[in-house]
Amino acid sequence: MKKEIVINVTASETRIAILEDDRLVELFVERPEKERILGDIYKGKATRVLGGIKAAFVDIGLEQEAFLPFSEMGRFGRELSFLADAEVTGAEGRAEVGSPPIRRGQDMVVQIIKEPLGGKGPRLTAQISIPGRFLVLMPNAKHVGVSRKIGDYAEKTRLKRLIQKIRPDGFGLIARTVSESQQKDVLFKDLEALLKTWNKIKRKIGRTETPALIHKDMGMASSIIRDLFTTDVDRTVVDDKKLLREIKSYLKSVGSHLLEKIEYYKNALPLFDAFKIERDIEKSLERKVWLRGGGYLVIEQTEALVTIDVNSGKYSGKEGYETNALRVNLKAAREVCRQIRLRDLGGIIVVDFIDMMAEKNRKKVYNEVVKELKKDRSQHEILPINKFGLLEITRERVRPSLIHTFNEPCPTCQGSGMVVSKETVTTKIERWIQSFRSKSKGRSVEIHVHPELAEYLKEGIRSRAMGWMWKYRMRIRIVTDESLKMEEFQTLSKSPEKEQT
Repeated sequence: MKKEIVINVTASETRIAILEDDRLVELFVERPEKERILGDIYKGKATRVLGGIKAAFVDIGLEQEAFLPFSEMGRFGRELSFLADAEVTGAEGRAEVGSPPIRRGQDMVVQIIKEPLGGKGPRLTAQISIPGRFLVLMPNAKHVGVSRKIGDYAEKTRLKRLIQKIRPDGFGLIARTVSESQQKDVLFKDLEALLKTWNKIKRKIGRTETPALIHKDMGMASSIIRDLFTTDVDRTVVDDKKLLREIKSYLKSVGSHLLEKIEYYKNALPLFDAFKIERDIEKSLERKVWLRGGGYLVIEQTEALVTIDVNSGKYSGKEGYETNALRVNLKAAREVCRQIRLRDLGGIIVVDFIDMMAEKNRKKVYNEVVKELKKDRSQHEILPINKFGLLEITRERVRPSLIHTFNEPCPTCQGSGMVVSKETVTTKIERWIQSFRSKSKGRSVEIHVHPELAEYLKEGIRSRAMGWMWKYRMRIRIVTDESLKMEEFQTLSKSPEKEQT
């Protein structure tokens, strides 16, 4: 499989696309007004401690308070809170058994593990981890681990023994996927850099007022190179010289041999157009996704749930129903997994496949989903297809999905995707006329409405507006106003009052 990373930089945003066999499978976008904050470390103050939901809200200096579950505290979190709060020393202030591990007003050091979404603030952990190129350093921990994506058992065992030898007292270490086949001197150099970073963080904690940013993780582009630029990447193409220098400088500092896979793009045709990425981005925002052969998916998102409906559409195979359903479902399974990664869908995902009677066919489709989602870096769980043809997936959500990055809620429909019908607004206007006639002696009124609604009210010889005049024995004048939304109307009677509904 050919794998490429394509990075496009403009004044307004940086976009990073990951391609597999020339198809877009992941997209990351960062804008100056909304920088990535995942992995940032803050010194914050607990503002509310809620035992009922076993969580605290922490002021870290952002617009929204951050959410810290008690489960993300642990022994390490309590120790860091004492480090941040000079008034708490020794055993003083330690949580009793069964009591909250944190108190209101307490200073603490926390790290963002999930970015804000909608009305929810960021999610925090007090169990800090600092990622490097090859290792992840965990202060005040003893854990030693190796990336699950390293499949070779002998290599896993070698790495685990190696990091056990170099692990400093009071720290945990995890070997990342890119550490595969690396020798002790390379890993030790990475560890030294991580320890220097941690010492800077500790010094800053002691002299910084709350709330404050203590440590900013790498920018998005650099962090993608750190986390994703592995030996299976065939090349990385960048169209910005400054970013190119930063990436090369970072790779040199970690002694990487991947420098030869970095390319600078200097053609006149925009980079994303050259790789046909713009077209895929536009399609990724559409509700309907067509499959090769005529089937299609319909993707609906809510805040916590995503539903994906598989339809046969124009597909007309020559085989029987069961065989045709299996073929469409297998194609859909591959595209569903691609769309999950591309749109960065999270929470609970329910896929409604075309009904199949044979258990072995349902198993084939399930196995196809499992195989395709092995390429996904986010943690996920997949349940087998049930008798209703539904497959359920839970997937870790750490940042807003793609649709929230490129879109904002419609001011007219408030994000529902539906607008009030002309008939509904017409009924509201008539109710207002009834109320007006019952409370006022006025016999004349102007009603200002959206142009489309005005046309609807005045169409035909026996128009709706004419019907109101006969029914309520009053003069009604419909006035076009382009500044009004479809569901809005304004009324003006002979009195100087002007009402808006």
